[in-house]
Amino acid sequence: MRSRLIVWLRVLLPLAALAILSTLFLLGRTLNPDDALPYAEVDAADMIRDPRMTRPEFAGVSEGGAEVTLTADRASTTQGPDSAAQALRLTWRAPDGLAADLSAPTAQMEGQQIRLSGGVRVTTSDGWAMTVPQVETDLGADRLLGTGGLTGFAPLGRLDAERMEMTRSPNGDHLLNLTGDVRLVYQP
Repeated sequence: MRSRLIVWLRVLLPLAALAILSTLFLLGRTLNPDDALPYAEVDAADMIRDPRMTRPEFAGVSEGGAEVTLTADRASTTQGPDSAAQALRLTWRAPDGLAADLSAPTAQMEGQQIRLSGGVRVTTSDGWAMTVPQVETDLGADRLLGTGGLTGFAPLGRLDAERMEMTRSPNGDHLLNLTGDVRLVYQP
């Protein structure tokens, strides 16, 4: 009796599988080519006129030993004063632990000089947060120069100044020099 059941199952199970597969193919929907994945909408002529990189990242070490990382949403590949980046973020970490993060809507790069503009946000690891219209960085000299007026918050309160300069002294200390109508509202 058991062998008869096995013989019948050997015939019926493949026929049932064939019936299921045939109904899938017969009743399946037809494919609409318009439902396919959309192609990227890129202007090829514009890409040829203005070659650029998306999401570039650069990392290195400055002459003073600070680790520097640059990332951007988009950057042009031309050399010289026309090289520009959009949505740039610069991270600078000194060997002694001090860190500064700068972010800006636009930036121009030439060699080791980077000019960030459009409202640069500067935050440091020791509690300073500032907004400056323009910052010029010199990665070779570990120097940041912010001009155009700055507004910020420090561990000791709110401050305003016309210019800031972040440098390194000969003995290795980091200096933040604020000049030009400096106002501090002390908040203990």
